[in-house]
Amino acid sequence: MNTELTIIYPQCQNEQRTKRLETILAQVRSAYSCQMITQLEQLHDLEGKRILFAIPLGISGINLEYCRFLQYMRTHTDLLQGCVGSILVDGESELYTKSIARELMFTANFCGCAFPGRAMVEGTGSLQNFNIQAMNLSLDNIGAYQAAVQRMVAQLLEFQPNPKKHSNILVLHASNHATSNTAMLWDMVKQHLSNCDITEISLRNGTIQDCAGCPYKMCMHFSEKSSCYYGGVIVEQVYPAVSSCDALVLLCPNYNDALSANITAFINRLTALFRKNQFYEKNIFALVVSGYSGGNIVAEQVISALSMNKTFRLPPHFAMLETANNPSSILEVADIQQKAENFANNMMQVLVE
Repeated sequence: MNTELTIIYPQCQNEQRTKRLETILAQVRSAYSCQMITQLEQLHDLEGKRILFAIPLGISGINLEYCRFLQYMRTHTDLLQGCVGSILVDGESELYTKSIARELMFTANFCGCAFPGRAMVEGTGSLQNFNIQAMNLSLDNIGAYQAAVQRMVAQLLEFQPNPKKHSNILVLHASNHATSNTAMLWDMVKQHLSNCDITEISLRNGTIQDCAGCPYKMCMHFSEKSSCYYGGVIVEQVYPAVSSCDALVLLCPNYNDALSANITAFINRLTALFRKNQFYEKNIFALVVSGYSGGNIVAEQVISALSMNKTFRLPPHFAMLETANNPSSILEVADIQQKAENFANNMMQVLVE
């Protein structure tokens, strides 16, 4: 296990505000050899590091030193090549912790940083988000918070790439291939993939029903059989394909700055399978094509839903984001064929030995 840890901690000058996070970081530093970076000027030579981003937030959800780090990362997109990261956000209110984590994970990933599944721990002001974990662990909420951070850091340091000689890729979409720019982009990408089997499943209207929030015991009953009360294509085709794949690729056209209804329904229905089979060894990729703007918003939704929550690992540069409005206009994007080939090569580096 790699025991060298770099902690990027955009420090807030209010000691009272950072007291809880300081206590948690002191426990981490006592267990591992750590380099602490608290100001942007200390940021250099990060390639290949294991990084814990630790972000203290005040009641406003704004940390000015963090904003300086974020600005630098967005203008130095090769900063984190070969890095693996996790994120700890500690807030004073019930708001902003997850949105900050999502934004940071997207930006760091764009700079080349990979993330293990569920590589985010948030502490809200009240720590009520730890009520269930505390009950399950017979701890108080602060104890459950500390335990979650300890697990996350251990997982970060133990993380290893998992390429195979031959990889299985599952592609989920709800697109009409004849008119969809997103599907056309995928066709460009997949022609450069080799040493892999590709399964494509359509989730178009009429084939998928959204989760209706069954009682926990009912959901667990069906999950024991890798099934779901509502059955259909999700149980018959998608569950077996997810179970056997090494990577999941989502085709995500962006119409309203949100994942499409059918992709969202798939994620919701995935809970029944997830209760029995977690996905720490599976990678998630996404192709996001926006008619106007906002591709990063959709990519962040994929990150929070499938990596932060459903434990898929996030490989570096996990998403390809493009803008194309009119039918087939993706073909007119500058250098699109080369971009598609580069994205395919990135997938191959992650998935195939």
